[in-house]
Amino acid sequence: MKLHDSTEDNEFQAQLNQKDWNEIRANDSWGIFKIMSEFVNGYEAMGRIGPCVSIFGSARIKPGDPYYLLAEKIAYKISKAGYGVITGGGPGIMEAGNKGAHLGGGTSVGLNIELPFEQHHNPYIDRDKNLNFDYFFVRKVMFVKYSQGFVVMPGGFGTLDELFEAITLIQTKKIGRFPIVLVGTAFWSGLIDWIKTVLIEREATVSASDLDLIKIVDTEDEVVAVIDAFYKKFDLSPNF
Repeated sequence: MKLHDSTEDNEFQAQLNQKDWNEIRANDSWGIFKIMSEFVNGYEAMGRIGPCVSIFGSARIKPGDPYYLLAEKIAYKISKAGYGVITGGGPGIMEAGNKGAHLGGGTSVGLNIELPFEQHHNPYIDRDKNLNFDYFFVRKVMFVKYSQGFVVMPGGFGTLDELFEAITLIQTKKIGRFPIVLVGTAFWSGLIDWIKTVLIEREATVSASDLDLIKIVDTEDEVVAVIDAFYKKFDLSPNF
């Protein structure tokens, strides 16, 4: 049985042979300054933007898809409610989010990342709010630090990564609690059932109360209602 692709193994070995350990260490040290610059630029740009809601979802969903159209409506409603919209800046659901915010006259932010496929910035981001990152972890800090809520549309591994990171940070009290809204009962119900039956009931690796951090909805009005209701409890508005 062939367990590994020999071509991939050879490419990996060639990469290892290109640099000795001292060179790797030196590059890592200099890389710290590039990481610092991304944080500084991100903080300075995002700190001027004001209250926003992040919208996550697949880059592969095409215009005209029901989830694309729903994301556009959600972003439009969010912008009309007084929040800006932050997305990953790319195509698919991200484009729909920026488009809805643009059509609603709201702030439209794109946090782009350089990837070997899929990612390119969409045309609906405000010109002065199109930020580019090399490091996923710096980009994710910007999402969490400057968002007053997460709206999570159907997506793949990247979307799941962003969702579970937000839940983990809130659960462990590393950040304040903010609303996390999953859109699409049909899409998310299987995951939620697995969390309930396996993580909570069978393995007890998650507390049942952790699911209180999540709301599942199907319409744009429900999304805005969840976000507004959350902040009204604290007597806050989008301008807090």
